[in-house]
Amino acid sequence: MILNETAILADGVAIPRLGLGTWRIDDDAVATLVREAAAIGYRHFDTAQAYGNERGVGEGLRASGVPRDDLFVTTKLVAEAKTHAEARQRIDGSLKTLGLDHIDLMLIHSPQPWAEFRNGGNFDEGNLEAWRALEEAQQAGKIRAIGVSNFERTDLDNILAHATIRPAVNQVLAHVGNTPFDLIAYCQGQGILVQAYSPVAHGAALGHADLATMAARYDVGVAQLCIRYCLQLGLVPLPKTTSLAHMRSNAAVDFTITDDDMATLTSLTGGVDYGEASAFPVFGRPRVAAAPAETGR
Repeated sequence: MILNETAILADGVAIPRLGLGTWRIDDDAVATLVREAAAIGYRHFDTAQAYGNERGVGEGLRASGVPRDDLFVTTKLVAEAKTHAEARQRIDGSLKTLGLDHIDLMLIHSPQPWAEFRNGGNFDEGNLEAWRALEEAQQAGKIRAIGVSNFERTDLDNILAHATIRPAVNQVLAHVGNTPFDLIAYCQGQGILVQAYSPVAHGAALGHADLATMAARYDVGVAQLCIRYCLQLGLVPLPKTTSLAHMRSNAAVDFTITDDDMATLTSLTGGVDYGEASAFPVFGRPRVAAAPAETGR
């Protein structure tokens, strides 16, 4: 069962191969959701300072009754923290808000502040300052593994050229129809594990007729097909849902997509309509209402 499988990061830390995303799940609602997910068998939970729900995630983990050493908790340093002092403060803030004595994986959420995401600004020095704070926190035992999110090759090269500790993870948007193959290959060549957020395209894949036809041949749903696709690419998918039924089905992916079907899936490109999630990145703007369960899977 995929919930029992782990991958090994370059620094030797074991990470569950499937996680539960919590983007756009309210802090008050996420505690119950995390507790219920843990009861199903999930052990890998992904949150972020920008999500505003670290407190609830920590509460849910404590209420689950699962031993801390059996849980894997990822959070992310807010994208605007580009100084050493602020990054240090924010790291300690996450530990306090989560109510944990350590974080399993902490990432720089974006190479640019959200208000300037992909606008061409250079934040290399700021990323190095934030990275130094993460390195110090790992060396102090506050964090077990450190990495990045939404980093492109040039952003990674900046860290790799100056870091004492290499990034263990790069978490990126990756799904059928929008898979950054060149970036994934580069990361894997550098020993960096790639996590796939929104592996079901913010729910947009669920209405894709060709994917539905293919999924039916395996007697699975479209979401299961998309998650399995990511797993077979060597990624760690992080589907998000507020539905217990979907949590269970998202973890029921013990089938194998044939080489021919994988070739078909990898050839799909472009034209993805994310609906209300098209506003990504949203973190530099006023928070919007939580998305329906289907749209974040």
